[in-house]
Amino acid sequence: MVLVYLVIIGAGVGFMATRLLDLKLGVPQTIALGVVGALIGGVLLRILLVGLGIASGLLGAFIGAVIVALIIKALMR
Repeated sequence: MVLVYLVIIGAGVGFMATRLLDLKLGVPQTIALGVVGALIGGVLLRILLVGLGIASGLLGAFIGAVIVALIIKALMR
């Protein structure tokens, strides 16, 4: 169940991050970006914001996806 949750959240935040940074990625890459971002951001914010619940996970997923998207954008140049 956690994997399904991670893919759904990853797809959403990956989509938002690619639109925010104007990246042209396909659906699988967008989902992967969001999932990796969710993992990175979730870990970072859970360390910093223990106790805020699901809000910290969602925000962390988005921040992580933006970080990964920025790295991808830099590598595509």
